[in-house]
Amino acid sequence: MTLEIRKIATFVEETMIEGGRRAERPVTMIVVAAVLKNPWAGEGFVEDLRPEILRLAPPLGAEMTRRLVALMPADKVEAYGKAAAVGVNGEIEHASALIHTLRFGNMLREAVNGTTYLSFTNTRNAPGSLLSLPMTHKSETGKRSHFLTATFQINDAPAPDEVLIAIGACDNGRAHPRIADRFQDMAEMEQEKALV
Repeated sequence: MTLEIRKIATFVEETMIEGGRRAERPVTMIVVAAVLKNPWAGEGFVEDLRPEILRLAPPLGAEMTRRLVALMPADKVEAYGKAAAVGVNGEIEHASALIHTLRFGNMLREAVNGTTYLSFTNTRNAPGSLLSLPMTHKSETGKRSHFLTATFQINDAPAPDEVLIAIGACDNGRAHPRIADRFQDMAEMEQEKALV
């Protein structure tokens, strides 16, 4: 690997009981997070971020996806998402740049046969901050049972001149989903309009 990644952290969370009731099947969430030097740190305002995006995003996406599917086989993934956090000396645009390119996101999407965009967060954080990585179903964006959030933290990242990039996946929806899908709401609202 030619990337200068300082650290990779992997988080696995398995939920067996939610709301005092055992899940029909455990809900497993995985997050793979990479910490690397912000390539634009100390450069002042950089007008063209593209050269570094093209250099870093493809190998970063490939390596992180390889690690994620090694822990959760592609055919088990039902939901996915991504997140980026830049250190306090960087711009939120720096965090966004490395995840908001098809050269990054397509690695995971294609590996797990997804068809929807990856939900995301991009933010600026101090080391050790609690980070959120939202997920949605990999092919049905309105499937609310799969509106999920993985939370994680790395005690020394992102440092002021670093960026933390993460991808996540889940093998199920929430343990006991009991709210209607977006599609059901839309159909009901159309019927309500017709009655007026």
